[in-house]
Amino acid sequence: MFSAFFRFFENLVDPYTPYDETDHPPRKLFSFIYEYAKPFRKVFIATAIFSILAAIVELWLIGYMGRLVDLLDLGPEGFWAEHGVEMILVAIFLLTVRPAVQIVGMALLHNTVMVNFGTLIRWRSHRHVLRQSVGWFENDFAGRIAGRIMQTPPAANEVVFQLFDAIAYAIAYLIGSAVLLGDADPRLILPLLIWAALYAFLMQWVIRRIEPASKASSDARSQLTGRVVDSYTNIHSVKMFAHNAREIDYAREAIEETRQTVRKEMRLYTLMDLGLTVLNGYLIVAVAGWAIALWLQGAASPGVVAAAVALVLRLNAMSGWIMWAVSNFFQNLGVVSEGMETIAQPVTLVDRPQSRDLALGNGRIEVEGLTHHYGRKTGGLQDVSLTVEPGEKVGLVGRSGAGKSTLVKLLLRFYDAEAGRILIDGQDISTLTQDSLRRAIGVVQQDSSLLHRSVRDNILYGNPEASEEQMIEAARRAEAHEFIQRLQDNKGLTGYDALVGERGVKLSGGQRQRITLARVMLKDAPILVLDEATSALDSEVEAAIQDTLYGMMEGKTVIAIAHRLSTIAQMDRIVVMDHGRVVEDGSHQALLDKGGIYAGLWARQSGGFLGEGDEVEAAE
Repeated sequence: MFSAFFRFFENLVDPYTPYDETDHPPRKLFSFIYEYAKPFRKVFIATAIFSILAAIVELWLIGYMGRLVDLLDLGPEGFWAEHGVEMILVAIFLLTVRPAVQIVGMALLHNTVMVNFGTLIRWRSHRHVLRQSVGWFENDFAGRIAGRIMQTPPAANEVVFQLFDAIAYAIAYLIGSAVLLGDADPRLILPLLIWAALYAFLMQWVIRRIEPASKASSDARSQLTGRVVDSYTNIHSVKMFAHNAREIDYAREAIEETRQTVRKEMRLYTLMDLGLTVLNGYLIVAVAGWAIALWLQGAASPGVVAAAVALVLRLNAMSGWIMWAVSNFFQNLGVVSEGMETIAQPVTLVDRPQSRDLALGNGRIEVEGLTHHYGRKTGGLQDVSLTVEPGEKVGLVGRSGAGKSTLVKLLLRFYDAEAGRILIDGQDISTLTQDSLRRAIGVVQQDSSLLHRSVRDNILYGNPEASEEQMIEAARRAEAHEFIQRLQDNKGLTGYDALVGERGVKLSGGQRQRITLARVMLKDAPILVLDEATSALDSEVEAAIQDTLYGMMEGKTVIAIAHRLSTIAQMDRIVVMDHGRVVEDGSHQALLDKGGIYAGLWARQSGGFLGEGDEVEAAE
């Protein structure tokens, strides 16, 4: 029975209901909340109605208590005969209607709104953030982004909860109190109105200060989260360089900043409590005192005095709750406002309205006048033109900062080029859908980070539709099957079911790289980009999979970046980049005969690597 009751209210709104995604979400606070609240409009109206009804019932109960005092004051003779039916009806009302109003109101608030509103915000926010470009993520802490995604929904939930549980109830209760006191004696309204005006002034004073103070403390918490997660994510570097103390000091700065912002916030709450205590003392003395004075003059019955005293005592108890609720309301608005700095940022790298999927032909790549400096004056690429014919294998060489990684990022459309264009089979990639473009390109990066999931999940990321046999075959070709069978994680999961840890930290660099290779093999994309694909492998393993790598390249258009020049010497062509430009282009032997930059790099390498002064970039 109760399960069906709860399910009814929990299913009134589907938090995953389809919606029109926008690249430019509202940037103003209440517009932002209003947009997310659209599926809840009818529920919000019903919740407000039941909150007001609950306040009316409570006020009626206080007023009826005054009537009951007056009836009892008449004596016991004939009481039941004259008022027995009334007492029975009141009892039935209190046992049925009052609980029904309360339970429906609370079910709407707790089981419909609180369960689904935060879920909807978290779901849509995550979808929006995932649509951001790689560059957007590179400009922020992953921990801070995640922190805001996690903090904002519960804060928005609290905003809605306080709006209906406290604010709507309080407004209805205050208006009803004035009506109740005015009905007893209009003069009793005056001290209530004076108290309400002073209470509103105090609330305004608190709110004006609490919202920026709350936003400051929320900002500080996000900064702290970002610093702590940064330390944990890079724990290997922290330990290798013996910088525990440095990281502790780094975090302490943010912890102290958080403490200072919270301290300012708590001072406001203490001042609020002080002001509230004084005001409530006035309310009790003024209204109760006046009611007693009226009774002494014979102008009010004992029931009026009892109702007035009960009312002000109830308001006294409620006022602190309301003030805290309103403060909490604006405090959480501050958290939502801070979260909007991430969640409401526009998506700038988007598919054009008329974008179409890539119609893949032979995999011909044309780079025409490509220029990109990441919004700066230096770095990146400058007027690069290059053509890679279908099925051609091109090696990309250059010193650190030459622009190789920038070229790859623009090919994958992680950024939109500032000038020039890239075409695949004659199609400008800026006019294509990003997903169709990236499905056509297989990439093995130097930084072979993995998802904190099972080995199976990581390999199947290349092709979720692949069979178990296809997945294992890819692992075999990448020389990974043998070590995968020996894996066991701390949960006792083994083999392909073993978890690899965050970014694959539980595996060695060579193991991570081989799983990455297996993933790309399973993807089997027609265009292949190898960015230091074998850099993490020892010589024995590299030799073992060298034939596999060349097999991967067969029939594909390939762009390969390598530190180890011997690994790309057999490419069809080698393109040499320097300071963001293509400076040499030709076969390995032709470039050696030319005696230019490539020949110099080849002459200075030791054991097939570029020399110390010619270190190749990891990323740009």
